[in-house]
Amino acid sequence: MAVRDAVPGDFPVIAALIRELQGWLFGNEPAARVLVAIDGDDEIVGMALYHGTFSTFLGRPGIWLEDLFVRPAARGRGHGRDLLAELMRRTPGRLEWAVLDWNEPAIAFYRQLGAAPVDGWARWRWTAG
Repeated sequence: MAVRDAVPGDFPVIAALIRELQGWLFGNEPAARVLVAIDGDDEIVGMALYHGTFSTFLGRPGIWLEDLFVRPAARGRGHGRDLLAELMRRTPGRLEWAVLDWNEPAIAFYRQLGAAPVDGWARWRWTAG
């Protein structure tokens, strides 16, 4: 058994491994879903990977945004805003995500949308040994 850094020639296998995840995204009961942002040339330039949540406090479902990515060349054109707006439209509860505290451009972007950190809560995690 061995582990090594991937090289460009590994891309077909890496892509095949990623495709194996599609059952989680497109099966009968998807664990997660993906929205894509499309530019004027019908090219996919961004995505939002998300899954459902449920709040017993609110008594309604919500959405957890796992990944938001827009290709750097397409940033600043509203694609990220459009993806988040669609997720907001899809939930009667709340849309939540994590952001690294040093990622000032992302924090500024989220604040422009009216989002804010959740006061009084700290994210906790258990990690195996």
